[in-house]
Amino acid sequence: MPGGAATGSPNGALRSQRRADMVSIAAELFAQKGYRATTVREIADDSKESIGDEILSGFINEVLANYRDALDAAPDPKAALEQIVRSTSRTLSQHRAALAMLQNDWAHFAGQARFAYLPKALREIERIWIEQLELGKQAGMFRPDLDARLTYRLLQDVLWVPAQWRRTRGYSTDQVVNGFLQILFGGISAPGSART
Repeated sequence: MPGGAATGSPNGALRSQRRADMVSIAAELFAQKGYRATTVREIADDSKESIGDEILSGFINEVLANYRDALDAAPDPKAALEQIVRSTSRTLSQHRAALAMLQNDWAHFAGQARFAYLPKALREIERIWIEQLELGKQAGMFRPDLDARLTYRLLQDVLWVPAQWRRTRGYSTDQVVNGFLQILFGGISAPGSART
């Protein structure tokens, strides 16, 4: 552990709790003011980069773990994508600060060697989506003319905002997710209506 304190000792437990409290405070400041606008003085004597790294790595690791769990558990590509959408929405609603940091300060993080795991993780997320869309096409679950890469690109931003909708529009996360999945898998055209 940084600082050499063992978390099993009373001193170590106190330091560990103090760090957790500091990370929580920093996360809120980063979300409110932006990562670059928040000063180290505002969050204590710890490294701003270190705290930002802890917030973002915890978040992205949870997202990736949820994606991998969905792939392992789902019987088919459609079920995998449904599970991914549901788990991602839950994770995003629990990590509001990390999401705000990524949205507001992506250019900063993407250019820092310390945060090189972020673009790599986003490439893995994209690969998983495209792979599942392609597998679904091959299995006859999705339209054969579906452009998997374009579909992912169109959906990616929508997937990362349900937590914001829930707070600002009065919908629960589950309501947003169910509506999204209904449009994704059922479309908006009435059954039997002509397509152009």
